Amino acid sequence: MKVQVVMPQMGESIAEGTIIKWKKNVGDPVEKDENILEISTDKVDSEIPSPAAGIFAEILVEEGKTVEVGTPIAVLETEAGAAVSAPPAETPAPAEQPAAPAAEPAPAAKATPPSNGGDAKPTAATAPAQTDRFYSPLVRSIAAQEGLTPEDLSRIPGTGKSNRVTKSDILAYLSNRGGAAIPPAPAAARSSAPVAPQPQMEQYAFGPDGTATEPLGHMRKMIAKHMVDSIHISAHVTSIGEVDMNNIVRFREGHKAEFERREGFKLTYTPFFVQAVVHALQEFPWVNGSIDGDNIVVRNFINVGVAVALEAGKGLIVPVIKNAQDLNLTGLARAVTDLGARARTKSLNPDEVQGGTFTITNPGIFGNIMGAPIINQPQVGILGVGAIRKRPVVINDAIAIRPIVYLTHAYDHRLVDGALGGMFLQRVCELLENFDPNTRI
Repeated sequence: MKVQVVMPQMGESIAEGTIIKWKKNVGDPVEKDENILEISTDKVDSEIPSPAAGIFAEILVEEGKTVEVGTPIAVLETEAGAAVSAPPAETPAPAEQPAAPAAEPAPAAKATPPSNGGDAKPTAATAPAQTDRFYSPLVRSIAAQEGLTPEDLSRIPGTGKSNRVTKSDILAYLSNRGGAAIPPAPAAARSSAPVAPQPQMEQYAFGPDGTATEPLGHMRKMIAKHMVDSIHISAHVTSIGEVDMNNIVRFREGHKAEFERREGFKLTYTPFFVQAVVHALQEFPWVNGSIDGDNIVVRNFINVGVAVALEAGKGLIVPVIKNAQDLNLTGLARAVTDLGARARTKSLNPDEVQGGTFTITNPGIFGNIMGAPIINQPQVGILGVGAIRKRPVVINDAIAIRPIVYLTHAYDHRLVDGALGGMFLQRVCELLENFDPNTRI
């Protein structure tokens, strides 16, 4: 029995997709729901599972080709009567199974820095608490059915891309569970200290002139176009603010253990920045607006994008927290963690990266004290969050050591003047410094 694999519908506004990489060769066996290719739309990259089990019989569309939704792209040979699943569409991973939060401003004090809670503690069906490894929905489902704990998952050697655990890996572990011992998790996985992603250097074959050439990937092309367009469209201005994070650091330290027990993932700093931005945008609606020809578009809703770096800095995606003004701190923490995890595992829906009205990016995760980000069109503002570091500051004519972070607000001078951009940034700083320690979470 032949089963066609078609270009899936990834969202109502998505009409076509580009095949980035086939993960199977002709003749390879394929399990149902096993990822067989990676596609890219103008909104998001996604890994696509097989609709049935069988043999990968034929590739109809080569890598790099763009075809319309519904176009046959491959053929599977299956046994008669084999179950066939519907084409993947807009079904996200469960929101309550996060694997890791979006990028965090990394505390970098020499002595005992405030932890940024960079990793999330998921349930048994997701990634383990002390690691930044990610697991596909299929692997999480098998883990849940077999009752595997986060510790069990952390010990499984992954043979997939970036050491990802595949279906074969977890099945091999289950078959040997009663036999040979699985080696303990590496020290890096057990550590709870925040660790910035370490780039894996490519191995290049350099020519006689000492150079090597590789084509730009699809995502890199789209990022390049979007950034150049933004520079051409917006008149960029950047203001810088300084924030004493003492109240928030103390609040987080006092609540993080109970929060993690209750929610199943760690309380990070990102939700605090998102909440402050949301409150400030309500006071300065033009910063949450946009320009449409000769008109100013003003909104009564706030959709905050939180930038997430992918795979050793080789890509970037900005999932969006919709109607962030309706969420409390815990709700924002859940959204940040869920969207960040699914961004890294390429399981976001196109709708989840659209409609942002303001963006937050976090160069601090790499230890950078500040950055000058480029506006995410058609928005008119973006906030960069630097690393939280302990610094000597003057308080009431005395020198004190406080956790300090620098914020950079880049804004479009066509709509936002220096006074408005500066007042907005100062309000964000005030909200962070005067955080209410009696906030319920």
